[in-house]
Amino acid sequence: MILLLDAGNTRIKWRLLAEGAESLPAQPEGNLSHAELGTLTELLASQPSIQRIVGSNVAGPGIAAETACIAARSQISPEWLRPSAEQCGVRNHYARPETLGADRWAALIGARAQHSGPALVVTAGTATTLDLLDGEGNFLGGTILPGVELMRRALAGNTAQLPLADGHYCDAPKNTADAIHSGILQAQAGAVERMFRQIAGDPSALCLLGGGAAEVFAPLLGLPLRRTSNLVLDGLARIALAS
Repeated sequence: MILLLDAGNTRIKWRLLAEGAESLPAQPEGNLSHAELGTLTELLASQPSIQRIVGSNVAGPGIAAETACIAARSQISPEWLRPSAEQCGVRNHYARPETLGADRWAALIGARAQHSGPALVVTAGTATTLDLLDGEGNFLGGTILPGVELMRRALAGNTAQLPLADGHYCDAPKNTADAIHSGILQAQAGAVERMFRQIAGDPSALCLLGGGAAEVFAPLLGLPLRRTSNLVLDGLARIALAS
């Protein structure tokens, strides 16, 4: 058994993977806050068949060190993904491939397994990432912008009169809370739609959209769309089985 870890900026997602199968729907998966990372000890103790930990970490060296300490009690050394020029059918055209975020690289590999045509891979979390894949599996590049909650807090924290308020989406807001909320969602959706234009000429082009904040702006998108659960874990599964 393999334990897959997606250590993100806010939460750590995990999934169990059986050797020889890229998904394990009958087995549990879940997520933890950074402060709850210690509960991995209980997971490893309850699943003695876990032989490997394969993960993506953008949460920093502290999370990596704590994970390694927990895993060592089960005689396991975590295998952290390092982006490369090519892996699992995806070619990385970043100027320096190794500097691409490990979560973005894993998500691209997961996306390629789901869709063989051109794709815009969008993960809406603490940050929103938008990455382009062509039909041959080439990662062409991508953009990063603040996520929905970061945008909301940035406005409240850096302006004198804009509150940290919950609003509702509407096309022409008539109060400040709705204006803030609607503007943030328009910014997210607009960035997605502008990036998608680069592949929209191909009839098989698809936007693969995931992340905790995806649901709040997904209804605004006017493009071919497929919602995803966790492309990072999907990609890690392919990587773990290939290695």
